[in-house]
Amino acid sequence: FVGQLLTEVVSCSPAQLKTENGGKKETLSGYNVILKDTVLFPEGGGQPDDRGSIGEVPVHRVTRQGPEAVHFVSSPLHPGSDMLVKVDWNRRFDHMQQHSGQHLITAIADSLYGFKTTSWELGRQRSTIELDTPTMTNDQAEAIELLVNQKIRQRVPVVVRVITTDDPEFNQVRSRGLPDDHAGPVRIIDIEGVDANMCCGTHVANLSDLQVIKILGTEKGKKNKTNLIFIAGERVLKYAARSYSVEKSLTGLLKNGPEEHIEGVEKLQKSVKTLQKNNLTLLRDLAVLTAQSFKNRPDRSKLFSLHRKEGDNEFMNIIANEIGTEDTLLFLTVGDERTSGLFLLAGPPEIIDQVGPRAAHLLDGKGAGKKGRFQGKANKMSQRGEVERLLQEAINGSALKEE
Repeated sequence: FVGQLLTEVVSCSPAQLKTENGGKKETLSGYNVILKDTVLFPEGGGQPDDRGSIGEVPVHRVTRQGPEAVHFVSSPLHPGSDMLVKVDWNRRFDHMQQHSGQHLITAIADSLYGFKTTSWELGRQRSTIELDTPTMTNDQAEAIELLVNQKIRQRVPVVVRVITTDDPEFNQVRSRGLPDDHAGPVRIIDIEGVDANMCCGTHVANLSDLQVIKILGTEKGKKNKTNLIFIAGERVLKYAARSYSVEKSLTGLLKNGPEEHIEGVEKLQKSVKTLQKNNLTLLRDLAVLTAQSFKNRPDRSKLFSLHRKEGDNEFMNIIANEIGTEDTLLFLTVGDERTSGLFLLAGPPEIIDQVGPRAAHLLDGKGAGKKGRFQGKANKMSQRGEVERLLQEAINGSALKEE
């Protein structure tokens, strides 16, 4: 394989590229470059675009605009200059394996069961084929996997042919339709004796280059479709390595063998649920005891303020219900005493309506309330003292004022 090409820069114009990395959206400033020819594949047909370089300048995206491939780069290139274009071969070969694998699975699923492919997506870790069937059994998936791997072992050639749209073969090969702006000849990917399909993507030269295909499973798709999830080639090796690493870690954590991992996790889940249930019961009992302790004080204050690291909204509401809010103003918080947590204000509605939003502002939080209660989330629990002063001022100016 020759993964490079000496070519000429035709044009270079300022441009922007919108990207998303780990959920974070960014807009990069750079240049759109059109070359006289290229070895970099623009995204299309379900396959992502190539990466590579033009000279020493990295190519961040390749898109198709009509018959042209547009390369987005971060540095300007001079029109008329000759540049060496190189492809990122690891990314390219991975895409070749997944794309040819999709063609093979599509052909076998159709020949065995008449399941037609309606779309597919080449993902970063695994790929998905959407099949026009509402269901697929495990036996059917296993039969497809068995036959595609037999074809791989038979070392079937994959041949690229080019025909015109008026060729009689044009209407006989598999196709999901051409783009509206398509012009010129049509490219056919021919897996000899298995499938012939119109395709613009990159493919292996022989099915043996796929190494192996693993169908991971199926899931319900949209509109009575089924999504078949698969990996091919090097991805299978990486998947096996990751799976073994996880298996080894679980063996160490669960102190049992791989065949007992599921049972071990199920036991842990049951134990956690039991502990959570017991913890909730204890928190409820603690809430009741806390309220009773306050009510039994002969000199109890008109303001009851309490913070606990452990707790939830139910814990705070139980305390408010037990104490009562007709003649007491309550300020309850749970969570980290310096940063974030939950808060509840309870008391006479005319006071809570007035101080609730102001307390939320002091706590750098948000909340809402009605009928004498205001609760929400706080981001600055360190401001509890300021809220207590605010509430004491409200008490001093109301009918709750200490006698």
